[in-house]
Amino acid sequence: MKKLKNEAEVFKAALAAAAKYGEDRGAVQFEAGDSVADKTLYLYRLLVHDKMIQPMPEDQVSQKTMRHKLSMWYAKSLPKDHPLLK
Repeated sequence: MKKLKNEAEVFKAALAAAAKYGEDRGAVQFEAGDSVADKTLYLYRLLVHDKMIQPMPEDQVSQKTMRHKLSMWYAKSLPKDHPLLK
């Protein structure tokens, strides 16, 4: 697994971007009380369904790996000189 330097910050931005994508698509509307773990799982499954990210084998799906997948997905959309990637 390729490690990002600022993976925690990239994940926060990725979660926000994926949530916006899901809301714009009309597939999800998160509530204030929804946990980050629930959002992560739902958004991972949504992006896999929409073929925006490669699915992992079910035995490898965990919070850590889904966070990493979402972070990598978002990082690929950023310019190479973006502050989150430094």
